[in-house]
Amino acid sequence: MANEFVTRGFVGKRQASSATKTQRIPPGQHEVKDFPVLSAGPTPRVALDRWSFTIEGFVREKVSWNWDEFLKLPAQQFTVDIHCVTTWSKLDTRWTGVSVDTLLEHVELDPRAAFVTAYTFEGYTTNMPLPDILNGRAFVAYEYDGLPLAAAHGGPVRLVVPHLYFWKSAKWVTGLRLMDKDRSGFWESAGYNNHGDPWKEERYTGD
Repeated sequence: MANEFVTRGFVGKRQASSATKTQRIPPGQHEVKDFPVLSAGPTPRVALDRWSFTIEGFVREKVSWNWDEFLKLPAQQFTVDIHCVTTWSKLDTRWTGVSVDTLLEHVELDPRAAFVTAYTFEGYTTNMPLPDILNGRAFVAYEYDGLPLAAAHGGPVRLVVPHLYFWKSAKWVTGLRLMDKDRSGFWESAGYNNHGDPWKEERYTGD
């Protein structure tokens, strides 16, 4: 059983809001209708019989799922706005996947766990304070708009952390590593902001 540090908070759909579309777009962003493809490198082709997802690091015992096991986890549908650091925002994107809260119910967190690194099939990493993926703030998606997630958008699965800039939503994700100290990921080490809150325009180091 996971300890009480993790609570289930994601209900799987947007909470009712009177905000207009304009109010939902952070400063410096503009709305797009398409779904731009931006990646740090070439798109990998991940064979499902080789894929696994692991939670490790500051947990009592690491846990892994293969593809079939992952699909048997409780799934939800999520409708969220996403915001790319390159200034585009896409509203009401529809995903199917597993809440990070649900995944963390399968491990017992070390009380020292305070940060997380998401790592991927091709070696990309991105880092966040642990609270940024708890209580309904993040999920691991394997469908987009009712179809299997395309490789160009991170399939077979990607992390989605909609309240942060989209580089934090790691494509081709294969695991989460819980840590006691923060460690900069790929873009964070290259000058991007360590946190990445679009509403604060945390794009680059010093923002």
